[in-house]
Amino acid sequence: MENVRRRLVEHGLEVAIERAKHKAYKPRKLDGRAEAQLVAMACSQTPAGRNKRTLRLLADKMVELNIVESISYGTDHRKRTDFAHAVRELVDVRYPEAEKIVLVMDNLNTHNVASLYEAFEPAEAWRLAKKLEIHYTPKHGSWLNMAEMELSVLARQCLGQYFETRDELAAEVQAWQEQRNVGANAVNWQFTTADARIKLKRLYPEIIT
Repeated sequence: MENVRRRLVEHGLEVAIERAKHKAYKPRKLDGRAEAQLVAMACSQTPAGRNKRTLRLLADKMVELNIVESISYGTDHRKRTDFAHAVRELVDVRYPEAEKIVLVMDNLNTHNVASLYEAFEPAEAWRLAKKLEIHYTPKHGSWLNMAEMELSVLARQCLGQYFETRDELAAEVQAWQEQRNVGANAVNWQFTTADARIKLKRLYPEIIT
């Protein structure tokens, strides 16, 4: 019933009552030996510039060592229930006397009222939702978005460990930066100047001839 209720809130009645199609069976890519090698790598010392071995690092290493020809990796994701419980803490613990709590958030798919209904009973979700006034940041940003994304990657991949000295921190960040540059990671920025002149027309001055 929980899944049906979530589909109803997120996608409407037709999707909610439609039975989900069974996913086709996919054969395993790793045999017992490959799994043992994967576990050994996951438990080994992390490379310089990283505070832990991510799924991406493990997948790339498996290919590099010719254990598999190719392998996909999952990505960490924030859960809707995490957001919902954070909202309830704001409402009931941090600002219990507030008539309305204004939230300014990015457009992450968990940042919406539907997350409340996934985590709590409808009555509780509605109680929390009534206390919120939600505003979203623009979907199309500037270089600041790219800088924020890069800092987020740095924090997740490198800064989760304890550093005794500033020099040690600097060395780890430098090692991470060199790896990042070698990988030539880039942002696929699709919002062009022409798009901005259409979507943000009100911000451009009018030229009177």
